[in-house]
Amino acid sequence: MMKATTSLNKNIMKTLVMTFGTALLLFSSCGQAQNQTNSTSNTEHSSSNNVMFTSDMVKNVVEDSTEWNELTAEETNVIVYKGTEYPWRGMYVDNHEDGIYQCKRCNANLFESDSKFDSGTGWPSFDDYIGSSVELVKDADGYREEIVCNNCKGHLGHVFYGERFTKKNTRHCVNSISLNFVTEDQIKNSNQIETNQEKGMETSIFASGCFWGTEYFFEKEEGVISTQVGYIGGTKENPTYEEVCAHTTGHAEAVKVTYDPTKIDYETLCKLFFETHDPTQVDRQGPDVGDQYRTEVFYLNEDQKATAEKLKSILEEKGLKVATNITKATTFWDGEDYHEHYYSNKGGTPYCHGYTKRF
Repeated sequence: MMKATTSLNKNIMKTLVMTFGTALLLFSSCGQAQNQTNSTSNTEHSSSNNVMFTSDMVKNVVEDSTEWNELTAEETNVIVYKGTEYPWRGMYVDNHEDGIYQCKRCNANLFESDSKFDSGTGWPSFDDYIGSSVELVKDADGYREEIVCNNCKGHLGHVFYGERFTKKNTRHCVNSISLNFVTEDQIKNSNQIETNQEKGMETSIFASGCFWGTEYFFEKEEGVISTQVGYIGGTKENPTYEEVCAHTTGHAEAVKVTYDPTKIDYETLCKLFFETHDPTQVDRQGPDVGDQYRTEVFYLNEDQKATAEKLKSILEEKGLKVATNITKATTFWDGEDYHEHYYSNKGGTPYCHGYTKRF
């Protein structure tokens, strides 16, 4: 009887050790509290804040955020209540298509496909995010660092450093359920990226503060066919100037430049961009303050991206702390007519832009 009891105790201890080991592995892999959703019940539990919530409560949360996408109970468990989906079950763990990962709740562009890598942890992993699309928040335990959508504050996952998966040595561990994915073909087919190949013309998009001043310099360049002020980089469709200035859209004031590549090349335009504003300022340009005045290059193809990154690196090597984001272009929304060619029509010169030779 004593031997049987001893054997039983050993088996129990073995089971406990294996269970604890598995839980520890999951914690270290993504650092997120595991939380299972019971699809057969209307009552679900969020382990992140140790509260019970029902489908009725989920419905209320959705109704309180009328401008965001409606979430299912399972999506709300993760995005709102900071739960975690089980490893290897997410639909984007093994996704290798080219495109952009967006916030499930507000459609903000979060991660590019070229920043995604296989970490073997069971969750989608990215070594970088787009612009300022992600916010880092210290967990209540003071140990982990949560990542949330900077626009709607929806929970995405956690970030980890020093694991040496990529050269950036950073892993943003994200729940698939917090994301939507837009393929490269879908982006092109829905006109989210305009390449303007008609008549051999090409397009570039730059944001460098107030678009009056940005346009002032580009429209004067030989080889530039046309310029258009507008908004890009945010989540609001067809935004107005007032909405952008209210800091609720995420858009930047920008200028779309259509040019003849036989007369001027993209690198020349990109140099002009860096030389006609202060690329070290964050969310401002001179007296104009706000995220709509950020410095950002919106590239339309990989060649433009490579050129912008090269020029940014040159300036950094010269000692400049360049704040310019280099981001894949999405929909460019034309600005109001009264902003177009402002200084050409009204006279005068830009108050927050000027030329400084940097190359």
